[in-house]
Amino acid sequence: MFVSESAAILHADLDSFYASVEQRDDPTLRGKPILVGGGVVLAASYEAKACGVRTPMNHRQALRLCPDAILVSPRMDAYSTASKAVFDVFHDTTPLVEGISIDEAFLDVSGLGRIAGPPSIVAANLRSRVADEVGLNLTVGIARTKFLAKVASGVGKPDGLVVVDPDHELAFLRPLPVERLWGVGQVTAAKLRAVGVEQVGQVADMHIDELIECVGVAQGRKLHSLAHNRDPRPVVVGKRRSSIGSQRALGRGKRSQAELRGILRGIVDRVAHRMRTSRRVGRTVVMRFRFNDFTRATRSHTLPQATDDTSVILRACDQLLDDMASTIAADGLTLLGLSITNLHNADAVQMALPFGELDFADGTALDSALDDVRDRFGSAAIGRVTHVGKDMGMSVPMLPDE
Repeated sequence: MFVSESAAILHADLDSFYASVEQRDDPTLRGKPILVGGGVVLAASYEAKACGVRTPMNHRQALRLCPDAILVSPRMDAYSTASKAVFDVFHDTTPLVEGISIDEAFLDVSGLGRIAGPPSIVAANLRSRVADEVGLNLTVGIARTKFLAKVASGVGKPDGLVVVDPDHELAFLRPLPVERLWGVGQVTAAKLRAVGVEQVGQVADMHIDELIECVGVAQGRKLHSLAHNRDPRPVVVGKRRSSIGSQRALGRGKRSQAELRGILRGIVDRVAHRMRTSRRVGRTVVMRFRFNDFTRATRSHTLPQATDDTSVILRACDQLLDDMASTIAADGLTLLGLSITNLHNADAVQMALPFGELDFADGTALDSALDDVRDRFGSAAIGRVTHVGKDMGMSVPMLPDE
């Protein structure tokens, strides 16, 4: 099992990233509660969070909690630029950087002792550079394992630096609420609390069979290990993402199945284009649904052959969407997402001959033509006729593990 002998793994996490970028770029927003998003809150400033606002609330609910909140439309290009600037600082600090999302990363600084000082000094300098060079606050947690470093950064928010002493790891971890364990959301927390388990220490004290009976085999084993701070994963550099995806926030208005099909086509177009650009093909189509009551559902279909063909992926998605039609009609849909998993390098997979797929060649040619136009003139230069004049919702970044 990989565990650093000293606390030398950093989890660096930008504070309320989207909202902080908006406050950085517009001085009139500083110190005020702001909500970033259109219909659904993608990010809230800490001033809004103090009123109880959380993601992904709808705006109406958020404004009831925080009537003075200022609504701000998202600027994805600005967030991408800020993220790149922060990651440039990360990579200038250590070559061992593992990006987790647009606003967080793990860094291994175990080899910098003679060059830059102990991890706490490296982290302090990192926070100072991000503040000075990018204008954003960075919270850093330091520990021997990736899991505990992430927990420490969560405890340190906002704008903090928390070091977990290797000799006091369990003393730090045990009193924390069970939600601090990776994978414990509202549903799992409710299951644990139903049997009187509210703190990480109580999870650690449970017999593993009892924990498995409560939350299932895979989840039980995972939580049992994390509650004892057993995390063998090293910081991995250059790891290719395990999925490629995109999603749309839809607000709370009712949408017909035909409207959702149009939105879905836009999502599939974008995902397939990204796959071809990165020379990746995939077999498993995963669709994510979020409903008006904030419950979620996931449906998937594994294709017989890995592909990056838009029409093939779209057919699978249409079927999954149809399978959810009655639930969507009853509960309403606020977010529609797609990710392709089981990814492989395109040149490492032999494509199947198009027997029974008479439109395969035409679809491939169309994909190639659309890619050429978008690469030359931008992603908005061309689209499907079904999208013309339609409210397509709002693009929301999909994280790899979401």
